[in-house]
Order: sequence, then C-alpha cells, then structure tokens
Amino acid sequence: MNITNSSILIDSFFANKSKKLTSLLLIVVGSILLTVSAKVSVPFYPVPMTMQTLVVLFIGLTFGRFLGPLTIFTYLAQGALGLPVFANGGGFLYLMGPTGGYLLGFFLSSIFLSYIADLGWNRSYLLTFISLLVGSFVIFFIGLTQLGFLLGKSMTETVSLGLLPFIYGELFKICILAIFIPLISRK
Repeated sequence: MNITNSSILIDSFFANKSKKLTSLLLIVVGSILLTVSAKVSVPFYPVPMTMQTLVVLFIGLTFGRFLGPLTIFTYLAQGALGLPVFANGGGFLYLMGPTGGYLLGFFLSSIFLSYIADLGWNRSYLLTFISLLVGSFVIFFIGLTQLGFLLGKSMTETVSLGLLPFIYGELFKICILAIFIPLISRK
C-alpha cells in the first residue's frame, strides 16, 4: 500500500507546472467554487440546499491528502473572518449556527476522502461511490448533531429538517461524481 501526498489534478493535468503555484491556484479556485456553490441554493429552513457538497466531495477525492483539507479549511477561515462566502453570509457566529455543523463536516469529510483517494478508491466506480456515500454521511452526521443540539429537537425531528429534504439531491450529486471522478483519476 503506497500512500502519497499528490493531487490527481496536479499529477494528471498540471504535471509540468510549478507544484507550489499550482497548489495555490487550486486552493483559490476551490475556495471560489465553494463560495459560488454556496450561493446556488434553494432556501429551506433551517438549512438551505446548496451545491456545496458536490464541490466538497470533488475536492476531497481529487485535490490530494493535504491540499483537499487545506482548501476546505481556507474556505472556512474566510467565512469565520467575516467574508460572505457561506450561503447566507459569514462570520464566526455563523459557524455556531444551524449550518455550522455541516460546514465542519465539510472539513472532516475532506480529510477522510483525501486519505481514501490516496489508497486508490477514486479510481474505481464502486469504491468512489462508497467513498462519496461515507463522505456525505460524515457531513450530515456532524451537521445533524449540531442542528439538533441548537434547535433542541429530537433525532427524528432533526433528521426530518436536516436530512430528508436533501437525500435525492445528494444521491444525484454522488452519482454524477461517481462517474466523473474515476474518469479523471485514471488519466
């Protein structure tokens, strides 16, 4: 088992370029994609439906073991510092609100996914699909935990508010990525 620190995007598409410059570029582009995907939303209460999980899962399986989590951390730091990068604004208190657990879940999911990608799970359709399911589970588990705590709801009520409305959209995103990621990972 060979564990590397490489990004399939850098190795496949930017192999002859400066790794430091390319890494910095991927962090900036990843942060921009996360911000734009946060703004593409359907307003639900208490958690809006966004395209962020699509971008988070993609970053986790393609940016590499260090660059993936670093990109998500950079995005979260921008939001914590008050930049309006989240779906409805920014600021440290935003991270303590109903959607803060999902945002923390983004970071933890990217750590898991980037590690699993280093093991080659992003090269097979089935293993990519399983990885994406587990990555989504991490996001929703952390998100639902904080949401339930803040709202003082039962587990059933919390799942009804913070998971059930998103299941079909999440499965659609997972299916798209389960097809796309192995294609670019094999290049």
